[in-house]
Amino acid sequence: MIAVANRLPGVLGTAGRLAVKFDLLRGALALLIFLNVSRIHQHFKWMAMFRPALVLAALAAIYAFVNPWALSTRGLFMTREARLIAAFSALACLSAVFGLSLGSSATFILSSYSKVVLAAVLLIAAIRTARDLYTFVWAYVAGCGALAYLSIFVFGLSKAGSQAERLSDLYTFDANDVGLVMLVGLPLTILALQASKGLAKVAAAVILVGIGITLARTGSRGAFVGLLVTGIALLVMLRTVPLWQRASFVVITAVSLVFAAPKGYWDQMSTVLRPKEDYNWSSTEGRREVAKRGISYMLSYPVFGLGINNFWRAECIDPVSIKVRVHQASQGIRCTAPHNSYVQAGAELGIPGLTLWILLVFGSIPAMLRLRRRLPEQWIRGDPEQRFLYLCTMYFAVAMTGFAVGSFFVSFAWVDIVYTIAALMAGLGVSVAQRLATADADQQLSMVPVGSRGRAPTYRPSVLRISQ
Repeated sequence: MIAVANRLPGVLGTAGRLAVKFDLLRGALALLIFLNVSRIHQHFKWMAMFRPALVLAALAAIYAFVNPWALSTRGLFMTREARLIAAFSALACLSAVFGLSLGSSATFILSSYSKVVLAAVLLIAAIRTARDLYTFVWAYVAGCGALAYLSIFVFGLSKAGSQAERLSDLYTFDANDVGLVMLVGLPLTILALQASKGLAKVAAAVILVGIGITLARTGSRGAFVGLLVTGIALLVMLRTVPLWQRASFVVITAVSLVFAAPKGYWDQMSTVLRPKEDYNWSSTEGRREVAKRGISYMLSYPVFGLGINNFWRAECIDPVSIKVRVHQASQGIRCTAPHNSYVQAGAELGIPGLTLWILLVFGSIPAMLRLRRRLPEQWIRGDPEQRFLYLCTMYFAVAMTGFAVGSFFVSFAWVDIVYTIAALMAGLGVSVAQRLATADADQQLSMVPVGSRGRAPTYRPSVLRISQ
């Protein structure tokens, strides 16, 4: 009997192990994730000259157009993540028309946001099996490894504006941004560690230590709070993983952070307990006042918001707030970012934008946990593919939990990180449905008597719906 799995794209590598998969489409998307996470191409001027991220996105799009058979439309039309990303895209375009500046928003959409959305759509469509999903998880983990290398051996430390020495002279990311990227990478790296064998497992362990060191070097209070919540989530959500393993992952990261903490780190972290003593509480340009103004912008433009990428414009070019106008007239004010992804989504896309953001971030966490409850429990002890898919439901939920906390301190509503996580979640649903359909087919074929001349009975594959 020939199993139906043999007629589907390959999942397992040699010796029954999961293996990465590189055709032109998936290779280009994996490299794109790697570059978006690590930003390593900005370290090499000769590489940056060729616009590698843009080239990779274009190659993936062209390959997908020429070879539609290589894509899975199920992920694009049957997953909640794909629908939410589509809704964000539509709302962003409407916000450009009805916001403060059509030109500013349209330029941002064409030059930046459209590429984020296109990459997410292609990523969702490219994930058909567990092997595809495994490839893209490793792309993010490898990106964290490269970013950790730069953060430890290349980027310097500076004490400017902080009680602790922290990463400085970075590229498009700042220290707080790096902290959030690593928060997401932490559970994905542990997932890769558990799902891999041999040298890949060793590499994941090294990257895990590098993430702990990098989190310390960021000197980011937001990343520190996010790390605490992520650690708790690892202990609570990974119920089927032995407690000693969960605890060991947390301990490895914590020990790496403690030993690598730069001078003044713990003094800086202690200010979290005394928020009123920080300039972010009292300054007009501090996070608290900026957030209050962002909420007022959302209430002033409740349907479509200021327009995507127009928050800075409302702060210093077309001031919406009376308080900002008065302060600008007397002292001047800098064009600041919202420094809070929730404020950013609400201020720039209105109440519908904030609603979609909450559904995308917080709604994805219980969706993953519901998916885990629907999977056969024996998968956690099954073959490498079953175990990987089962573990993904938990680690993706933890990754989004880390992002939910960390994004409260940075402007990441239109950055590719959250869209990459959402795409991986959508791909997980497709991969699980494919695996269950294969199991149904194998079960039906096993019911056909040996030597029977009749046809195998028809059946309807069970498709696991995660879009609810």
